[in-house]
Amino acid sequence: MPKWILFIERISGISGVIIAWLVLPLIIATVYEVFARYVLNAPTIWSYELGYMAMGAHFIIGAAYALREKAHIRIDVLYSQFPTRTRAMLDVLGYLLLFFPVIIWLQFGLWEYWVEAYQSGEGSGQSAWNPPIWPFRLCFFTGFFLLLLQGFAQFSKSVMAVAGADWAIKELEKQGE
Repeated sequence: MPKWILFIERISGISGVIIAWLVLPLIIATVYEVFARYVLNAPTIWSYELGYMAMGAHFIIGAAYALREKAHIRIDVLYSQFPTRTRAMLDVLGYLLLFFPVIIWLQFGLWEYWVEAYQSGEGSGQSAWNPPIWPFRLCFFTGFFLLLLQGFAQFSKSVMAVAGADWAIKELEKQGE
């Protein structure tokens, strides 16, 4: 496998492991909120916002890792019946016609969305805490950028499988198991 594909997959793996640890503060904040609300009768103003921001960052930044691990939902009633190179060609078409146009379009929009929030100092507006929203929006841009990188690695594997590269065909056959 080419080193640049391994490098992209390493980035996806590291980002996935790092973002997985974000679940711990999310759990702690949620448990604290439940305790404060129902035992102390003193709900917090920050836990809801911390919760949705942490969960959103966890979900979106973990998407590239999920793509690398083939963990996204795939309905392959027909797909799994095709030979490996045919599946690779379908993947190439899917990436070219759907994945790349949508992700690149989202990248432009999310960049502007982040810049506007950063420049204006926009707060979340969801509670009295009202934290700045730009770090959360930067997570969206970063998550889709990582997904774009991993998508390019997956696309490249499929192109190489169509071209007959043995390592790429074996990689796709492992995926089909």
